[in-house]
Order: sequence, then structure tokens, then C-alpha cells
Amino acid sequence: MTVIDCQNLKKRYKRMNALEDITFQLEDQKITGLIGRNGAGKTTLLKVLAGFIRESSGDVKVFSNNPYNNLRVSANSILVDDQMSFPDSLTLADILETAPDFYKRWDAELATNLFRYFRLNPKQLHARLSKGNKATFNMIFGLSTRCELTMFDEPTNGMDEAVRSDFYRALLKDYIAHPRTILISSHHLAEMEHLLEDILLIHKGKVVFHQSLEEVKEYAVALQGPTNLVEKMTAGKEILHTKQLDSQRKYVVIRREDLPLIEGVMIYPVSASDVCMYVTDDRKGGIDDVFK
Repeated sequence: MTVIDCQNLKKRYKRMNALEDITFQLEDQKITGLIGRNGAGKTTLLKVLAGFIRESSGDVKVFSNNPYNNLRVSANSILVDDQMSFPDSLTLADILETAPDFYKRWDAELATNLFRYFRLNPKQLHARLSKGNKATFNMIFGLSTRCELTMFDEPTNGMDEAVRSDFYRALLKDYIAHPRTILISSHHLAEMEHLLEDILLIHKGKVVFHQSLEEVKEYAVALQGPTNLVEKMTAGKEILHTKQLDSQRKYVVIRREDLPLIEGVMIYPVSASDVCMYVTDDRKGGIDDVFK
């Protein structure tokens, strides 16, 4: 079943296009990484999908409905981000207690167990939580809704390393037990790569690619060796990244293809995280060039 279907989706703010011709489909029961640099349009896309804001043009369907102010979409989806707010009169315990009134698949046992594990104070108010604890509580709430479409926007911002690791493990274990569509945005792919089945990479409001994780891992290859040999091997190829290692050696990343073996030139795989970084890098050279 197609959960999300975007066709030529655009969102414009005054004179700026936040989203431009976004086209993709998301099937059910997959964990997809929405990857992109800061300002790529990830948050805007998630807000459109959640029905918080209306698209400027194009067509967007969630559960076959336009999501804007749609009760079916809002009842069966959730967007977890750092802008989540709850009534100031409710403690954390109160929030968890009233949640089943709004989410039909709410798992009270999961919420209670996670709440206790992360040692949050049930009497505390959401607005007064530290950034890290707020992110942790939001994560607990989002997972416990068990919504058919669960979206996380940079969910680990503010969490320390140990909590981030626990969050990813909790998400994966609960997904395996209760499959649903999960869309998780981040500009840090490496630390959550093990969760993902697909990657939707966007840059400057456009889709760069929507591929399986395995396809992204096979997207590029790196060559390292004597400058003259590397340049000979990469002549006419689609170069994604290049770095002069020293006066005699060069490192170049190109789109994967069959290459002849040349003595002295090493060929390496390129991680999915690096692929996403290189194909969205508009700059020439690297940070070392600033100091030349």
C-alpha cells in the first residue's frame, strides 16, 4: 500500500521555494531516512505531510487523502519534533494518561516502561524539561502512539550519545514487533544507517534520489593513488569529490562503474553517509583549501 504519494510538490515562502517539484512515493511498513543538509527542506516536507501547512502547488496524498487539516491523516500519523507542545496544566504523567483518547493504537505499557527506563520525573511539566529530556519524552510519546505513519524530525537533537543509541535500539525493536511506516529525518546518516531500508535524499528542496540503502552503498567508488594515474582513470567520469592528499597523491570519488585495475591505484567502497554528503556538496575543494 502506498502511504505517501507526492507529485510535483512545491512549497513557497514569499520569495523562496522551500520545496520544488518533490516527487516520490513511500510504501507501508518501511523505515525510510529523509536525509539532507540543514536547510534542505526536510522540516517543511514533514510539516506538509503531517498536514500542519498547505502545499503551494502539486499533489500530495497521505493515506490517499490530502493531509492538510484532514482528520484521517491526523488520527493515524504523528510528527515528532522539537516544536511539540502539550498543555501547561498537564504533567508528563498526565500526558501519557490522556494519550489513548487521541491515539487508538496507543501502547501504555511501552510508554510506561520507556518512561521508567529513562528516569523521567512524572510530575514535571513538558515546557520545563531540558532540551535532552524533552527530546527523550517526545521520542517515548511518538513510539508509543504506534501510528501507521510515524515521522521524526531530527529526533536526537539534544540527546547525549548513550540516549541516542538507546533511542535507535528502541525504535528498531518496536518496529520489528509492530511494523509501520516510519520516516526519520536527519543530516547525520552514519549513526542511524543500521535502521534504514530506504533513503530519500533531498537538497535545496529537490529530490536527489530515493533508493534502497544497499543501492546507495553501491552508488560510488573511491580511487586513491598517484595523481597522474588517478586523473587518467577518472577522465570523463562523473566526479563527486576530489582531494589532493599531497604533492603526489590524489583521492577521487566517482559514480560506480567497472574500472580497469592499475598498479598503484587503490579502489575503495564509499559509505552511504559519504555518498549523500558528496552528491549534495556544491563547493569546490575542501576546508583545507581555505588555508592555502
